[in-house]
Amino acid sequence: MAEALAPQKGQLKRTFGMREAVTVAAGSVIGVGLFTTGSNVVGDLGPFVIFATLLALAVSVYPSLLYAEMGAELPYAGGTYQFASMGIGRWAGVLAGWNFIISLVSVTGGEALAFSYYFKTIFLALGIDLPIDDAVLAALVVAGFTIVNVFGVGLSGRVQNASMFFFWGVALIWFLTMIPNVSLPTFITTPDFISQTTPLSFFAAMCMIWWCFAGFESAVSMGEEIKYPHINIPRAMFLTPFVVFAVNALFQWFLVGITPVDAMGALSDADAPFAEAMISAGIMGFPLVLLCIGIAFGGDFSTLNASTATTGRYLFVMARDGAVPKVFAKTSERFSTPYVAVLTLGALSILLILTNSLDYIANLSLFADLFYYVIGIIAALCLRQRFPQMKRAYRAPGIKFGAPVSAVIYVLMMTQLEPDAFTTGIVWCAIALVVYAICRKAYGTSGAFTLDLAASGADDEPGPEERAKMDREYRLWKIVVGAACIVAVVLFAFPYLVV
Repeated sequence: MAEALAPQKGQLKRTFGMREAVTVAAGSVIGVGLFTTGSNVVGDLGPFVIFATLLALAVSVYPSLLYAEMGAELPYAGGTYQFASMGIGRWAGVLAGWNFIISLVSVTGGEALAFSYYFKTIFLALGIDLPIDDAVLAALVVAGFTIVNVFGVGLSGRVQNASMFFFWGVALIWFLTMIPNVSLPTFITTPDFISQTTPLSFFAAMCMIWWCFAGFESAVSMGEEIKYPHINIPRAMFLTPFVVFAVNALFQWFLVGITPVDAMGALSDADAPFAEAMISAGIMGFPLVLLCIGIAFGGDFSTLNASTATTGRYLFVMARDGAVPKVFAKTSERFSTPYVAVLTLGALSILLILTNSLDYIANLSLFADLFYYVIGIIAALCLRQRFPQMKRAYRAPGIKFGAPVSAVIYVLMMTQLEPDAFTTGIVWCAIALVVYAICRKAYGTSGAFTLDLAASGADDEPGPEERAKMDREYRLWKIVVGAACIVAVVLFAFPYLVV
């Protein structure tokens, strides 16, 4: 194996493997969407929510292949910002980077509020009403994760793995405890509110569920910190959408199964749909406490940690290139983390939390997600055309057809956004271009940072034993994730076979 050289000044350390890449990406999205707005859709679609979730998966898979290609060929920090800058132009990279930042800042704020709802429900289940405001509790949690991410990717990676595997462990126990409470006839009973569903409202519901998938490429933004990126990034991108689908579909199945049909419509505007479903079904005590602990300290913590980590990398690399003030490119000498960027975005998340409006946060995040994905998809096509000889460890198939179709789908999804969030997103884009123009005038283009990929370890190859270990781990992930997806779909079909 080639020995990685010492990092150049301004470069991040390659510490993460495929496991961390998957848990960072999955952790960025398994949380606020699934346990809040994504679950609200059950109150609109009932047991037919699985079709919207399958459609959300379908429109996520091909873009993930594009990011697998781009992440492997350009394993820099900054993800879509870097891809768009090279493929389209720096102005497009700035728009992509700024929208990625506001998207995950919104996710961080929304996730922290979701944590507050479920954390306080733990105590309510025990007969204790915590005298603390949701926004205050959420702000304290964001401050804590901001500090964790200042202290290095090693600590952040350990927290990420611990949170995700804790979540999956608790989820498995909760699933087992809920099986006796699942009513199979519910799945073949059409709730009254389904008659109000139109093709347009179904599409809008799918868009909100897709928010549960948005961020599947988050690990790519940390490409400068992933070992053997030409191997680990594509593998992470292949797995992540299916990990997200399996988790969402399994939780949706239990949510539909435990909720009384006459109470299902109320989930459409519930703050904590799972908790409220259990309460409406009379499921209290240990199962309710277990669920809230798993969501708060597993799902919410993993998303808070991942979203805090990845947004800082975007702002860092944009500052390193002079697209935003260079103060954000400062790194800690001890931990090699972009501490100024991380601290600044943590403060921005706290400001967003003070709106105390999860619906507004979700719609703002959805605008930003769709906007930067459209730019990223176009960038993939442009990179293929502008740099046809570039070394590519993986090539997405059918890019001339798949990329334009994916971009059009995402533009259509933007039409379902709330007007206030859409307006805020446009204003945010305008601010991005103004800041870029000022910084371009101040710094010029000569000071842009250029990463030496060879020196960074991007071209390193694992030794035979390490490669064999990596391959075994990947095969295991594929088997487990594939089985989970199949089980989730079969569970929704099962009641039609036995009832």
